[in-house]
Amino acid sequence: MDELNSSVVPSNVSSSPGPPHPASWVYTGLIPALVLSLCLLLGVPGNIAVIILRPNWEHLSSLSQSLMLNLAISDLLCLLTLPLWIYALLYSWTFGLVTCKLLAYLVYCCIYGSMLTVTALSVQRYLQVVQLQKCFDQVGRKRMLGLLWLIAMILSIPSLVGRRPISDQDWTTCGSHVSSSAQQVAVLLSKTLPGIVSITVVVFSYISLHWKVNQAALFNNPQTTRLVTSIIVTFFVLWMPHHITNMVGVAAISLNNDGLLKSCMNSWNIVGALVFVNSFINPLLYAFASRNMCTVCQKREHG
Repeated sequence: MDELNSSVVPSNVSSSPGPPHPASWVYTGLIPALVLSLCLLLGVPGNIAVIILRPNWEHLSSLSQSLMLNLAISDLLCLLTLPLWIYALLYSWTFGLVTCKLLAYLVYCCIYGSMLTVTALSVQRYLQVVQLQKCFDQVGRKRMLGLLWLIAMILSIPSLVGRRPISDQDWTTCGSHVSSSAQQVAVLLSKTLPGIVSITVVVFSYISLHWKVNQAALFNNPQTTRLVTSIIVTFFVLWMPHHITNMVGVAAISLNNDGLLKSCMNSWNIVGALVFVNSFINPLLYAFASRNMCTVCQKREHG
């Protein structure tokens, strides 16, 4: 069976051994490269603006400010690696073993860091608005952020260990090296389960938040309703194709269905690119639109 390429880092252009066919290259190489280029051009200035300007943050709690800054930094670091991945999508991987391992590890750390930060934001807002609890002092905030990045680093270890340049004829990819179907399944599950848990927590927290404040007649502001809805929908839409494709890949490997697995492999670069779209949309959702959510929090606390 063909080497199973990574399903998040968009560095694997070929879905089968050898140089990609021109028609498949458009779908697995050119289109993801264009999407990532858009993420780079829009996301880097957006996250830098969030870090420097911190718009509307005076209305946020100290914990929310720390999480928002952490989100912008993790998204920015993730997006700054895109030039190398875009080049690899278009022209093959030419940067060697060490760069392959370290860059993949950095990207995964940033992606997991961003995902865990979004999850922490949803839980913090749920506790603040629904449970009327203020979370952590300054020391507690630092410890929580340290724990968040420690978890992200641990979850990223498989990418550091398993990544290497894989060459076939005239084309090289920075891919995951596996030697058995069981390892292939393990790689996919290790990338999917944390994301499924994160999405479940985010959706539960914001739906509970929406229901609670709406019940209290404090969610009548349509802008705030749109913000909460956009947070859930965006996070769900941009991450679920990646997780669904991974789970279909697990089923294909378990059933030894090469046709289904090939379809998944042809889709991984596209769904992986969508994950990076989340990194440039985050500043719009969580920074520039946060004032509406904070107004609800303040009303809830003084209601």
